[in-house]
Amino acid sequence: MSATARIQVVGVKDTINQLGKLDKELQKEFKADASRIALPAINNAKNMYTKVPLSGMSRDWKQKKDGRKIKGFDVSRAKAGVQMKFDTRRNAIGVILVIQKDQAAAIFETAGRANRNSLSDNLSPVSAGRTRLIGPAVYRARRGIETELKQVIAQASRTVQRGI
Repeated sequence: MSATARIQVVGVKDTINQLGKLDKELQKEFKADASRIALPAINNAKNMYTKVPLSGMSRDWKQKKDGRKIKGFDVSRAKAGVQMKFDTRRNAIGVILVIQKDQAAAIFETAGRANRNSLSDNLSPVSAGRTRLIGPAVYRARRGIETELKQVIAQASRTVQRGI
């Protein structure tokens, strides 16, 4: 009796996870290729941070709820905070995400999405599920990224199907 293995890939998450099961190096190579392809979007998002949005945001402040200290907004920290993340969890919305790791910049990006407050009233309006700078910057760089990324994903999918 012979043993057979069948691999069926449905989407990008499954492809990345199957690459990791076949060979961790293949998964690392895929992530490196995807990171290289997404670099224009990340750089575009970083270039959107040019100045402190409101003069008072440069100072440290405390959160009203629990008194945690939040570092003030700094342009260099905001630029360094723009990063790419792979999320292949079962319930994840996106697989390849451009995120903001700096706390003050993340607050600036999302303030007022759920509830209006004095901070969001003084910043530009933002609707639910959107961001002020990162979203539009990534969207502008999207066309060039999608074609290259589709090729890399197709190649990775073929590799998984072959089981190599």
